[in-house]
Amino acid sequence: MNPFGYERPADAGAAVAMVASRADAAFLGGGTNLVDLMKLGVAGPALLVDVTALPLDRIEPLPGGGLRIGATVRNADAAADPVVRRRYPMLARALLAGASGQVRNMATIGGNLLQRTRCVYFQDVTLACNKREPGSGCAALHGYTRHHAILGASERCVAVHPSDMAVALAALDAVVRVQGRSGERAIPVADLYTGDEPERDTVLAHGELITAIDLPEPAAARSSYRKVRDRASYAFALVSVAAALDLADDGSVRDVRIAFGGLAHRPWRATRAEEALRGAPATDESFRTAADAELSAARPLRGNAFKVPMARNTLTAVLRDLARPDAR
Repeated sequence: MNPFGYERPADAGAAVAMVASRADAAFLGGGTNLVDLMKLGVAGPALLVDVTALPLDRIEPLPGGGLRIGATVRNADAAADPVVRRRYPMLARALLAGASGQVRNMATIGGNLLQRTRCVYFQDVTLACNKREPGSGCAALHGYTRHHAILGASERCVAVHPSDMAVALAALDAVVRVQGRSGERAIPVADLYTGDEPERDTVLAHGELITAIDLPEPAAARSSYRKVRDRASYAFALVSVAAALDLADDGSVRDVRIAFGGLAHRPWRATRAEEALRGAPATDESFRTAADAELSAARPLRGNAFKVPMARNTLTAVLRDLARPDAR
C-alpha cells in the first residue's frame, strides 16, 4: 500500500490552495474513478483533498430560466431531481445509463466530468500509453480496439472519453464553473477537453476546482439519450447519442442539438449533422444524411468499423422517436 495524506477543507478557497501548492496533490470527490486508478498504480497522489464537505451540493434555478448543479451533487440525486427530469430528460437518462446504482450514489457531478478513460492499455501499467506516460507510444493502435475512437483520434492516442453525462451536457451547451488561485472562470463543456496532448485530459490548470455546472434554458422541449453497449447492465458505451429536437409547424427541423459518446476523446458535438438538419424535413432520410455528414470524418481502426453504421442507426432512431407527435 502506498501511503498518502488526507485533508478535508471547509471551503473551496482552502481546497484550491492545498492542491495548487503541491504537484502531487489531487481533489477527491466520490472516488469512483480515482481510487480505482490508485489501486491499479496508474495514479499515485501523495495528498488527497476531499471536497465532498464543501457547500457545492445544491441544485438551484438560475436567472433567465437555467439551472445550476453543484459539483458535489451525487449523480443519483441529479438524475432523480424533478426539475432535471422534467426540463432536461436527456441528462437524467444519461446519468441513469452511466453506472450502477451503487456508483451513482457515490459519484459526484464534478468528478463525472473529470473521470479518465477506461482504455485497457491506459489501465495496465505494463503497456505503452502516451496518456499515462507521454512519449511511450500507444499500444492500443495495434491491439484490441472495439471500444476505441473513430473521430478526433491520432497516432498518439485512440482512447475514448467514458462519461455519459458529459455527452448530454455537450448537447445542452452546458458551462462548467471553475475556481482557481487566480479566481473563477466559466468553460463551455465543449471546450473543457483537450485533444492534442493525450496526457492532459482537460484545459484545467493543476489546482482548479469545478464548483458547478450551469445549464441554459433548454433549446428544445424534446430530448433524449440512448446508449448502445455490449450488455444491458453497467457497461461503457460503444456508441451513445444525446439529442434535442424542435420542429416547425410544417414538420421541418427548426432546431436540433446532437452529441455522440463512445466515438472520440471527448463528447463529440455533431455540428455538421446539426447544420444538415436545420430546415430539413424530419424524416429518416434526412436523419441518415445528417449522420453521414458527421461521420464522413470517421477513421475507424481494425476492430471498430462497426461503430460507423451503429452511430448512424442510433442517431436516426433517436431523432425518429423525438419527431413522433407524442414525443416528450
